Amino acid sequence: MEFRVAGRVVAEYHSGAEIEPTLGPRPYLHPIRTLAGTVVTDAVPEDHRWHLGLSLAVQDVNRNNLWGGRTYVRDQGYTWLDDHGSITGEGFDEVGTGGFTQRLAWRAADGKVLLSERRTMTATYLDERSWLLELGWWLTAKRTVTLGSPATNGRPGGAGYGGCFWRVAPGANLGLSAGELAGEEQVNGSAEPELLWRGESGGAAYTLRFSGLGDGDRWFVRTSEGSTGYPGVCAAWAYEHTRTIAAGETRTGTLRVRISD
Repeated sequence: MEFRVAGRVVAEYHSGAEIEPTLGPRPYLHPIRTLAGTVVTDAVPEDHRWHLGLSLAVQDVNRNNLWGGRTYVRDQGYTWLDDHGSITGEGFDEVGTGGFTQRLAWRAADGKVLLSERRTMTATYLDERSWLLELGWWLTAKRTVTLGSPATNGRPGGAGYGGCFWRVAPGANLGLSAGELAGEEQVNGSAEPELLWRGESGGAAYTLRFSGLGDGDRWFVRTSEGSTGYPGVCAAWAYEHTRTIAAGETRTGTLRVRISD
């Protein structure tokens, strides 16, 4: 599915059905482009093949891995387990060139539904060099669901990833900031209202301005110069502590990204 702004294709949405089971099959946006056509996401990179452009993904959903790859196990480290779930599209209520409304199911390794989701996306023209992406979600639990991360399962070093994750396109990182904070070490784990990523892809410079952290959320970031060697930004839902969606309750959120040449 293609999305257009000012007559230009700025994003492509995939069902994720083609993704291998161990990589956390799920819908994702890739490539996402600036209005000039610069690609600002990456998908299935060699270093972390379960990174899929922009997607919702959590490594621990009632002990099911809906992130992909190895699972972090307390006192053991990353381990291959037969615990990979998936996020499946269950139908669209609205579809247009500038957005959609979709129904999805977050499924455990045995296929049973953990969460029901309503998802929206809109792509809006801002000016001759910028457009706005808004990705919203409503996650409803039939039975109580606990969301966790490698950090909540014992991994040190600020590895609280999982939530709404953007794998940034390969290329130079020209600057990362959030308020008065700068660089991976300061920004990772922060809760500033906005995060600014300045990058270069294919020789072209661009900026990504992120906002939309929910109550208790934190920014999880990695840069190409960081200790883990990949570029990414996540609005992380369980950065330090697990998060619970009680039976019958709904967790909502919206990530907004201003994408500029």
